Amino acid sequence: MEAAKEEEISVEDEAVDNNVFKDCSKIAFYRRQKQQLSQKSTYQALLDSVITDKGSTKFQVINEATKVPLLAEVYGIEGNIFRLKINEETPLKPRYEVPDVLTSEPSTVRLLSCSRDTGSLVLADEKGNLKCHITANPFKVDLVSEEEVVMSINLLGQLYFEHLQIPLKQRTTKENEEDASADTSQQNQEDLGLWEEKFRKFVDVKVNGPTSIGLDFSLHGFEHLYGIPQHAESHQLKNTSDGDAYRLYNLDVYGYKIQDKKGIYGSVPYLLAHKQGRTLGIFWLNSSETLVEINTEPQAKRDPVAAKQEVSPRTDVHWMSESGIIDVFLLTGPTPTDVFKQYSSLTGTQAMPPLFSLGYHQCRWNYEDEQDVKAVDAGFDKHDIPYDVIWLDIEHTEGKRYFTWDKKRFPNPQRMQELLRDKKRKLVVISDPHIKVDPDYSLYAKAKEQGFFVRTHEGGDFEGVCWPGLSCYLDFTNPEVRKWYSSLFAFSVYQGSTDILYIWNDMNEPSVFRGPEQTMQKNAIHHGNWEHRELHNIYGFYQQMSTAEGLIQRSKGKERPFVLTRSFFAGSQKYGAVWTGDNRAKWSYLKISIPMLLTLNVTGISFCGADVGGFIGNPEAELIVRWYQAGAYQPFFRGHAAIKTKRREPWLFGEEHTRLIREAIRERYALLPYWYSLFYRAHVASEPIMRPLWVEFPNELETFGVEDEYILGSALLVHPVTEPKATVVDVFLPGPNEVWYDSKTFAHWEGARTVKIPVALDTIPVFQRGGSIVPTKTRIGNSTGWMTDFPYGLRVALSSKGSAVGELYLDDGHSFQYLHQKQFLHRNFSFSSGVLTNSCADKSGHYPSKCVVEQISVLGLKKQPSSVTTHSSDGNEQSVAFTYCAKTSSLSLEKLSLNIGTDWEVHIK
Repeated sequence: MEAAKEEEISVEDEAVDNNVFKDCSKIAFYRRQKQQLSQKSTYQALLDSVITDKGSTKFQVINEATKVPLLAEVYGIEGNIFRLKINEETPLKPRYEVPDVLTSEPSTVRLLSCSRDTGSLVLADEKGNLKCHITANPFKVDLVSEEEVVMSINLLGQLYFEHLQIPLKQRTTKENEEDASADTSQQNQEDLGLWEEKFRKFVDVKVNGPTSIGLDFSLHGFEHLYGIPQHAESHQLKNTSDGDAYRLYNLDVYGYKIQDKKGIYGSVPYLLAHKQGRTLGIFWLNSSETLVEINTEPQAKRDPVAAKQEVSPRTDVHWMSESGIIDVFLLTGPTPTDVFKQYSSLTGTQAMPPLFSLGYHQCRWNYEDEQDVKAVDAGFDKHDIPYDVIWLDIEHTEGKRYFTWDKKRFPNPQRMQELLRDKKRKLVVISDPHIKVDPDYSLYAKAKEQGFFVRTHEGGDFEGVCWPGLSCYLDFTNPEVRKWYSSLFAFSVYQGSTDILYIWNDMNEPSVFRGPEQTMQKNAIHHGNWEHRELHNIYGFYQQMSTAEGLIQRSKGKERPFVLTRSFFAGSQKYGAVWTGDNRAKWSYLKISIPMLLTLNVTGISFCGADVGGFIGNPEAELIVRWYQAGAYQPFFRGHAAIKTKRREPWLFGEEHTRLIREAIRERYALLPYWYSLFYRAHVASEPIMRPLWVEFPNELETFGVEDEYILGSALLVHPVTEPKATVVDVFLPGPNEVWYDSKTFAHWEGARTVKIPVALDTIPVFQRGGSIVPTKTRIGNSTGWMTDFPYGLRVALSSKGSAVGELYLDDGHSFQYLHQKQFLHRNFSFSSGVLTNSCADKSGHYPSKCVVEQISVLGLKKQPSSVTTHSSDGNEQSVAFTYCAKTSSLSLEKLSLNIGTDWEVHIK
């Protein structure tokens, strides 16, 4: 390790071969569970042991072979949620239970015992339409909704629980003799990885022995499952074969393989199941390494007698985790919207972002120096391309010491930021969790002195190699460390920082070069004496939490933070944005980004994106244009490139391609009022922003597998072009009663059909749904800051019934005053019987705005009107000039001056 202090660390240290990562066959707890479960030992619930109190129902569950009792607890939670916890009744010491992810202790509802005997127990909520049917022998739980069994737990008998044991060295002879009944031959112990597990040159010593858990869930009538990010895989989860489970284990996988179930940067142990008429969710609250097996079968395959009948399929989901307890939330829907609300009631909603962060971000590893930053910034203005944020990667620091500046490259960071501020732009810099081992680096010295680093199991500070060379890792699981780290963002502490500087947390899986699977040893020790294995998947979650808190504190609680993180867990949405990591400049990575982002959106993380152009490699001009067109219609919009790639600012691909990229970015800025309103809905109502079609059309089977297009909010269907040299794309327009309008040509189609759309290189297939009203900005500024008072446009797309609705949310775009002082405007737009109305959607909010609606277009107006008049709330009536196009059935109103924040009507006769 000493040598690493001086040696040069390069991208090759991160870009390791794929075989340094485990597949299932190399994971000992997976092998143990598969072997043990093949022997079919069963558990029995002892229902004579039931204790019911106000919050929960408790009973013992006992393994027939070992006779060691487990304690099961069933809770009813407000909003149609059940919670099942299973732990050892009397563990040798406490087992890890994930803290800080739930926003608060969930409010329980009393479950009433409807019927009970020695063989079964039925619990119901007070309404009686949701029941939990517990069978004693073998132990099984059925979830019953309106007399239909929708989910069964332990139907396959895969409940598995390894009890804490006295370490081998501490056992008496008697205990060893008693344990001899289990096969403890050296060979078998090594193969099963009970007390130590070998992988490549690493040995994971397990002082607590084997502690894994598992449980199966059978979903009746379901064959479409989604969720459990992050994988470079399809949106709809696939069946897993033996040895090919979905893995949830946060890892730094540079240029990850696609169509692969191995874990990458983040883990959300939450999946959704959907069928016509019902959506369910399973949230498995466990932060240790987790594997998920999925098997869908038509009923006929399992039951030949039933083959002749119309019977429903069933999907079995098997969760396995290396440690912790079983703590699972069953979200019973019944609609997709209900499930989103249920999940966010547990883990929180998407943070309301500052408006600038919805603009375009320009990043590379690395912008060289202050002159480079100035030149890139000027390049955007010269080429009339809007952007909001320029980013600095690790090279901006003094030798990869975070919270510092390289004195040669960035001698005057405050002046650089003032130049950006004058342009109403921002700066984002990187801050990773590893701290360079250097006694002269004050951050390292203070953290070491206070014992703030993760420790080895021998007791010293854990040291691993990352970008600075030899590094220690801050223990973000410790509240004191988080508090201290937050304080580092104070302007007086972080020299050279200003209030336009925001933060990017990278490498926080945590990434440890040359470590087992490029991460930290599982037996490293955290606050509370917990091993790293227990909490690996929430390490990055805690860093982002602490960073966001630091940015809020530096503004005395006034300003919203912006923090991008690479590693994440359930609940990370509360703290900022996420991206899909180190992708490649290939068409296949552009294509896979869509299902990856859809999966993040349905699991609560709406503020997400993929590096435009692909991080690794050099994209050809056509690919980068198509990627900008896709990214402009995805929530987090950032161009990024690795250190050895060619420069690729938007104007470096020739005049024609520059024009096309400019158009795509300008489309993003024109739609910012709609984007911001969608983020408000995500923040207050848990509605995903980038929605798979099945969310908006939950009863249309044809939508359930679609992943090459999506709906932004409920109004805009986007089908990015993801194939080279494409001249036409097949776009599926859902909904038999829907009308869809091409957002450029205003041509329209009825839904429930696939249409062939010609796509030149300047075409992004975007369709507005009939029945929607989309607010836009009619002029584009150099950044969002210049556009505050620019006028609005309204694009009204009429449904087949001739009506439409929409909304606009508006506040100052940066502070918490929308929350604390109710300083916001929330307006409703509706069109019906020839009248467009602007009315107040939330009377509790007040926010003065000079903005006016300047343009209105109405699509789908069947005949030319004879007159158009505006009617203000004070009774003022004015006639308006209009243009009607019979070919596209569209009406255009220009040069209006209708204040956005007041009530008014437009009458079309």
